[in-house]
Amino acid sequence: MVAKDTSGIVEAIRQLRVTRDGAVKARTAALNALGGLIVTAPEDLRRQLTARKAKRARARLCERLRPDLRRLREPEQAAKAALWSLARRITELDGEIKLLDQQLAQLIAEAAPITINRLAVGTGHAATLLVTAGQNIERLRHEASFAALCAAGPISRLKRAHRSPPPQLRRRPRRQPRTARDRGLPPAPLRTHRAYAARRTAEGKTKTEIIRCLKRYIARELYHTLRPICSRSPTRRDRASRSSPSPAAPDRSGT
Repeated sequence: MVAKDTSGIVEAIRQLRVTRDGAVKARTAALNALGGLIVTAPEDLRRQLTARKAKRARARLCERLRPDLRRLREPEQAAKAALWSLARRITELDGEIKLLDQQLAQLIAEAAPITINRLAVGTGHAATLLVTAGQNIERLRHEASFAALCAAGPISRLKRAHRSPPPQLRRRPRRQPRTARDRGLPPAPLRTHRAYAARRTAEGKTKTEIIRCLKRYIARELYHTLRPICSRSPTRRDRASRSSPSPAAPDRSGT
């Protein structure tokens, strides 16, 4: 297996995406900590903040708190200071995530303009697909290899004496989510493919198998939309030929 090329726009998308994922996790942790502090806050402060049901609305209320820093020994003032700090952190992370989303949208529109125009393929899906395939997508031998990376390729179990179970999804031991949807494939609802679902049901397919087939078709279509990025990325042989000096032409004049 050829290693991924880390000298192109896909690597830049991966770096911004890693940063965004970290900011989203930090925001979720801050929201959870805010909710926990509200539950354990003094009675008067808790009654004031629980008037709003949504966590974001409570965070906006906490941002308006003004603790008395000279009375931090009192639990109520300390709770106000802690809640205000968490609310400010959530606001700053919202701004950071919004900025990263804008930067990612700009890069993805340049790297995969055909992919993001497909139905139900957003910026997040396109970023996951690009990072999964890599800048040098030609390292994947064919579309089945890409489908296997997206956990959308069937694999039959060995035949046994008893009745063998139906084909299951290929699941490789990876640190990232291994299901097709988490790998970046958009959902394939049956309500948008009623005629296909009815035909495959008549053939004896179950609902799980039909969805697997639909995801396989989606993986094939998206693979061909990602192929054009290969023509814009130099291969390892091209970069080696550029760095090495060209041999001198032979002298045919006989001198």
